[in-house]
Amino acid sequence: MKVSGQQQDLLRQLPGVDYLLSEALKNPECRLIPKQVLLRAIRELLEIRRHTILNGSKNLETNDLSTETLLQQAFERTAILQTFNLKRVINATGVVVHTNLGRSCLAPEAIEHVAATAARYSNLEFDLKLGRRGSRYSAVEDILCELSGAEAATVVNNNAGAVLLCLDTLARNKEVIISRGELVEIGGSFRIPDVMAKSGGLLKEVGTTNRTHLRDYENAITSNTSMLLKVHTSNFHVIGFTAAVPLPDLVALGNRFNLTVMEDLGSGNLIDLAAYGLTAEPTVQAAVSTGAHVVTFSGDKLLGGPQAGLIVGRKTIINQIKANPLTRALRIDKLTLAALEATLHLYRDPATAIDRIPTIRKLLMPKPEIEHRANQLKQRLEQLDFPQLSVHLCDLSSKAGGGSLPLLELPSCCVGITIAAVSPNAIEKRLRQNNPPIIGRIENDMFLLDPRTVLEDELDIIVSAIHSISQA
Repeated sequence: MKVSGQQQDLLRQLPGVDYLLSEALKNPECRLIPKQVLLRAIRELLEIRRHTILNGSKNLETNDLSTETLLQQAFERTAILQTFNLKRVINATGVVVHTNLGRSCLAPEAIEHVAATAARYSNLEFDLKLGRRGSRYSAVEDILCELSGAEAATVVNNNAGAVLLCLDTLARNKEVIISRGELVEIGGSFRIPDVMAKSGGLLKEVGTTNRTHLRDYENAITSNTSMLLKVHTSNFHVIGFTAAVPLPDLVALGNRFNLTVMEDLGSGNLIDLAAYGLTAEPTVQAAVSTGAHVVTFSGDKLLGGPQAGLIVGRKTIINQIKANPLTRALRIDKLTLAALEATLHLYRDPATAIDRIPTIRKLLMPKPEIEHRANQLKQRLEQLDFPQLSVHLCDLSSKAGGGSLPLLELPSCCVGITIAAVSPNAIEKRLRQNNPPIIGRIENDMFLLDPRTVLEDELDIIVSAIHSISQA
């Protein structure tokens, strides 16, 4: 890039990093800022100025290069640099298990157990009865077996890791037979065939996208076959002219040929949601009761706990999985373990789980309760001194999200907002930049807030944020 004489003059006017740093440290307020943060802010600010000069920007003011202006802007920049990147947001999208927004919120009991475990030493890998080293998984294995009916259990960092570990342990260099209709792709473009290839298992597809029969599996079995794998299509649904082999039939076939039968439930759940009016999803207990050798599922979707991959099944199989060196690479930390243990304890009583686990409670929230919240928010917004604001109640639907219950439409009552001369996208941006950020959705030329996923104590924040738009 050719630099003009004027640009060279402007570049020479820029003070050096060391000079600005020494000047900044004369300010008592700046001396309270970590030196490396202040140094980074100065360097980044000077780099922005150089870029502006070299690109011939017409927006550069004379005082933009003054020491006073640069110090003030560097000071402001340190506040941004010291703000946490991971922050709380208000989920007003109506998507209960929102992958981008952290999936499931933890129950109060889980949060309390995490805090207690984090603040003190714990018996993470110490057997208090025997007084010697123990296994971290003992904290949840017994209760997982109790709830699922399985002989044994273990946990890794997520369900993709659970599937990878099981395949690596049980099917390396061996054939794994799976229906073409179950070769799913989950978020982030992770696909079952890719996970299988990484594990060393040899994928063998049978049937068609919409119809697979028991004979398709049987005809595909060879002396090199190790596993029959069933993957629950928790994030999509094929309807119409379809056929799939029920897990009990697959188990019977596996037993006849001495093959391991595994089911990946994906989201997985421990409560029969159909009994509460939602779409029927296979429960972990039902999968285990078929005699399947190993079943995997997520901890942070319908279960409503922390991110984890749960593995339950026959003791001989689980022991093999535990002995795989990959288990250590995929293990969970003490905070995840604490959150998972507390969440599982709540499932001992389904009524308690429904009442205390936010994911389940939000999925089962009755529409009258949502309408009450929506009316509260509408009334409070209409009381603002903001003539340009229009507020509407809209009967729309919420979603389960998180790759679960794809066909489920949860009846909801949303609050729709329009502001004269302000586009819905501009409203969305302003609320997204609020502290804390408020994330909603845009439909029908309105910015929508779905009370299903908004906590009661967050209504004040929403009202205040919209009021701030009126003051802009």
